[in-house]
Amino acid sequence: MNKNTVLAWATWIMISMGLLLMGLGAFRYDDVAGWGFGAVGLGFFAVAWVFNALKGRV
Repeated sequence: MNKNTVLAWATWIMISMGLLLMGLGAFRYDDVAGWGFGAVGLGFFAVAWVFNALKGRV
């Protein structure tokens, strides 16, 4: 496995964890904790975007 493959896997893992956290925030927690889960899910999307941008450059 080369560096680009590792970054691709990391991107998909981060996207799936972001979706999971946003889903928990939207459907499981109705109070302020839901907003926190949603914000962390968006943060996971941002990191996945950076990993995707690094593919081919490292």
